[in-house]
Amino acid sequence: MNAEAITVENIPLIKPGDDIARVIAERAKLEEKDIIIISSTIVSKSENRIFSLDGIKVTGRAETIAKKNSNDPRFVQIVLDESEEVLLDSPFLLVRMKNGSICVNAGIDRSNVEGQENVLLLPEAPDESAGRIRDSLFKLTGKKVSVIITDTNGRAFRIGQTGAAIGITGIKPTRDWRGTKDLFGRVLEVKNEAVVDEIAGFGNFLMGEGNGGTPVVIIRGLNLYHESSGIKELIRPEREDVILRALRSQ
Repeated sequence: MNAEAITVENIPLIKPGDDIARVIAERAKLEEKDIIIISSTIVSKSENRIFSLDGIKVTGRAETIAKKNSNDPRFVQIVLDESEEVLLDSPFLLVRMKNGSICVNAGIDRSNVEGQENVLLLPEAPDESAGRIRDSLFKLTGKKVSVIITDTNGRAFRIGQTGAAIGITGIKPTRDWRGTKDLFGRVLEVKNEAVVDEIAGFGNFLMGEGNGGTPVVIIRGLNLYHESSGIKELIRPEREDVILRALRSQ
């Protein structure tokens, strides 16, 4: 299997209300079954997920957590507002979000957003965002494509961050090898490959961090187009999540 990776150049600074699909279609010639990797930053900006810390009403809980982490209590309050459950409040704030995803600070970012007091929240419904972009791209180009919206996440037990899929459409999140055989004829029992995270990680590598300015990457040639029910297929069921149970038992 061979694949080609293409960064979409000259993406402008995205503003609330901008049409991400049109921005992409005007700068790239898409082909059938391309995979479009899009940074959550520009999706959030287009959906006006920019919030100011000014005027945030801070609760006592936010004040307490902020003191533990030497953080701005207003920032902590926004994280709490976006979260369903706090799993760890020190030395950093690890939360389970309303869509079931678990990440530090609910994925809220202070970088790459205009204004010293502004923060950028993740898209409210990333799968729906991905679906809207895919549908718009089809209307604009006539091509059926997959869309992966990515965010940068840390990893348990390892140093450094990598790209991870937070919203998908037109692609299954995993490729299940269980039941197939290895090189020596043994049946695989636990091999379930997180395809969309692998693709998201490579996309993040090409996008770069900081002022790289290339928030859209096209992967061509993998032929992974498939209807799916979204990123929730990738979230481990709570009954099987031993790390989640351990965090709750502290």
